[in-house]
Amino acid sequence: MKKILKISGLFLGCLVLLLLFFCAYVSVVGLATYDPPITPKVTVERTTARVNRGESIAQIQCISCHANNENRLTGKYLGEIPSVFGKIYSKNITQDKEKGIGNWTDGEIMYFLRTSVKPDGTFSAIMPRYPLMAEEDLKSVVAWLRSDRFPVQPTKQEAPQIEYSFFSQLLSHTIIKPGDYPQQRISIPDSTDQVALGRYIANGVADCYSCHSADFLDQDKLHPERSKGFYGGGNKMNGEGGKPIFTANLTFDDETGIGKKYTKSQFVRAVKMGVRPDGSILRQPMGPHPTLSDYEVGAIYEYLKTIPKLKNDIAGKNAELQVATN
Repeated sequence: MKKILKISGLFLGCLVLLLLFFCAYVSVVGLATYDPPITPKVTVERTTARVNRGESIAQIQCISCHANNENRLTGKYLGEIPSVFGKIYSKNITQDKEKGIGNWTDGEIMYFLRTSVKPDGTFSAIMPRYPLMAEEDLKSVVAWLRSDRFPVQPTKQEAPQIEYSFFSQLLSHTIIKPGDYPQQRISIPDSTDQVALGRYIANGVADCYSCHSADFLDQDKLHPERSKGFYGGGNKMNGEGGKPIFTANLTFDDETGIGKKYTKSQFVRAVKMGVRPDGSILRQPMGPHPTLSDYEVGAIYEYLKTIPKLKNDIAGKNAELQVATN
């Protein structure tokens, strides 16, 4: 028995020692980095249709995170991200060749949007990834970034450097990893199939499930439906004035979700204009998405109907949170 305890003690001691060495290594090297990637050799044709489509997608994803108070994509402080991840700032993604992405190739931009890995191998752990976005929509985003539209015109303004917490650095070496670049072409679904289109807009373009699931650290980017608490809400974010708030349950559970609370037209109004059925305004960090069409938002509604219902009383949790923080 003593021998077994001794061996167990030695094993645990070695395990603790290895863990300490690993933590020391992470604290020295910081965020994980990778070899410079081999990116696609592609030149995106900048048509008016692509630029307009790219702008529509950018209004959903890029503008809110990267635009300063002049609507220039210089980067800014992302106060909605919980402080446990550090002090997070977005980057300058204008056409400036020194501070922005003016020197990136079209293929490098597409690779980064898919994987969150920059041309030099730097990993942007906080940046969302879009492995399910259709090839054409991805090219539309690139076309917009290369266009003459005001937000992307070159400027040397930039936000301060990100101050990643040790927790974020540790995650980049363990749980949060870059995605693989898709080997097969991804197409936009047939618009007549509302459920398929809704799935694509919600998961592939707008990344809705990322916020409206249970855990930022337990998500499957290639198979979103495997994410913990898929669309049941509960991720803790920072809202108005930095006050914490749990994200909403978007499943069709009648009591705690949107099953009996939203008609299709009310859901469209809430998503596009940020107004609830009772006339109240949706709280930050959820903002309006006016560039989505009524048909696209209606398709998301039809898709959400097909998702397994989850009972998760977010309203009650937010009420408790409000009392606790007042």
